[in-house]
Amino acid sequence: MDDRIELTPGDPVDEARLRAIGSPLRLRVLRLCAFESRTNKELAELLGVNPGTMLHHVRTLVQTGFLAAEPERAGAQGAREVPYRATGLSWRMPLPERSRVLVEVFLQQIERVDPDDLDTAWLGLRLNDEHREEFQGRLHDLLEEFKERGPDADGEAYSVFTAFHPDFNPPGAERG
Repeated sequence: MDDRIELTPGDPVDEARLRAIGSPLRLRVLRLCAFESRTNKELAELLGVNPGTMLHHVRTLVQTGFLAAEPERAGAQGAREVPYRATGLSWRMPLPERSRVLVEVFLQQIERVDPDDLDTAWLGLRLNDEHREEFQGRLHDLLEEFKERGPDADGEAYSVFTAFHPDFNPPGAERG
């Protein structure tokens, strides 16, 4: 169904990667670097974080393969700057037991969004295993298709958040 990375329990590289993307701040850094290279200073300013703290997070993401340094450039006052770009690895990483961090990131992302600009939907379904797998597969394929297209040169930035989960409201209730 997808090209997700298979994790090996106890593997230090896999464990370091899971810790790295277990942070809402680091996930926001990856989002900011998805389509545009950004320096540590730029990221710190955008996210309201001390540059020293941001450097720790950036280094963690570089060491675990989520960010890649691009060639140095001269900053506004001639200072050496290193821009970073997301590698796309996070798209293929499973988040078992850490999916809630995505909800936290989502809530942080929409804090400043005008309610009129937030298009949400919530749908309850009753599906057998075959139809559940079909639904999840088609949803993943649609997201993958748009991800693989790459950014539109004249496009604006948008985010999509989906969550698929068992519905316990109320448990065992039949639809009427």
